Amino acid sequence: MSLRTHKIQLKPNNKQATLLAQHCGYARVAYNAALTIFRNALQDGEWKSLYDIKKEFNARKREVFPWCDDMSQNACKNAIHHFSDAVKRWRSGQNRFPVPKNRSGKQSYQAENGKDSVRVERKRVQLPKIGWVRMTEELRWTGGIGRVTVSRRNDKWFISILVMADEENAMVQVPLIDDRPAIGVDVGINTLATCSDGTKFPNPRPLKHALRKLRRASRTLSRKTQRSANWHKALVSLARIHYRVSCIREDSHHKATTAIVRMASAIGIETLSVTNMMKNKKLAKHIADGAWYKFFTMLKYKAERRGTPVHEAQQFFASSKTCSTCGNKKAELTLSDRIYHCNSCGFECDRDVNAAINLCPS
Repeated sequence: MSLRTHKIQLKPNNKQATLLAQHCGYARVAYNAALTIFRNALQDGEWKSLYDIKKEFNARKREVFPWCDDMSQNACKNAIHHFSDAVKRWRSGQNRFPVPKNRSGKQSYQAENGKDSVRVERKRVQLPKIGWVRMTEELRWTGGIGRVTVSRRNDKWFISILVMADEENAMVQVPLIDDRPAIGVDVGINTLATCSDGTKFPNPRPLKHALRKLRRASRTLSRKTQRSANWHKALVSLARIHYRVSCIREDSHHKATTAIVRMASAIGIETLSVTNMMKNKKLAKHIADGAWYKFFTMLKYKAERRGTPVHEAQQFFASSKTCSTCGNKKAELTLSDRIYHCNSCGFECDRDVNAAINLCPS
């Protein structure tokens, strides 16, 4: 059995969209109520378990939230379970102490409650207390349905469905090509990815091209009275631009990673500390626009599904400064040097191609 998650856009009508927003609000207030119960218990020197928190919340919820009977109780139950997971991560030192959720944050809730609580038929899904909601596409995999999460981004609704698919349905069938070469991949700013065979995938740099619209939308938002009707309209317009930027970036990542995985028998990549690289004020915006970490994440999971090994170079391996022919390492190499010239053997090559060749697994 293999786990596969598919995120699909929903097409709810006005009534269904209102119910989805109400369920997200129910999950939010349940999470905040669990946080209040747990925090008060800590101040009194007590420890509240998940069972104690659920018992106390269920005893008081109809008094505090009389409208909750019209909602699916899966939303509040799963929200309290999410709070329990946050407490476990806090105790292990992984995260900080949980903080309250607010209306302006991410709107989402977990809809399922065990097996067959959510049904999917072609391009529609049946959610508790909401009914059949249309989807823009069908599920790509068949199998039992696990976790189902409904979320809102900008003014669009999405559903993430975890499918417990069989191996035959989960794995992508790849034609057997014995002569596929091993490929090294070097990422950059102007070019998203450069392969050792000379193939280059352009970087659309969507944030750079949308900066003018973003600045104008931000100025329009700042002129509005906060929380007014026009303020909300301007906020939606600004969010739409950000959403388009992320969609363009994600589309380019998917196309590049899929093409690389299909033509390689083994992949070599570099190990980058993107957080440290973002400290460079001159390059931080361009590095963030490329989203290299997400690119490598896509490349790794797609290669894993196809059985293609991924070799990561050491973090401080100087792939750009090292000659791919003789192995000589340059002392200095500026970003403006786009052609690599080896002082030892006279080898000349495109800088990114030379780095990709050095990353190519042997």
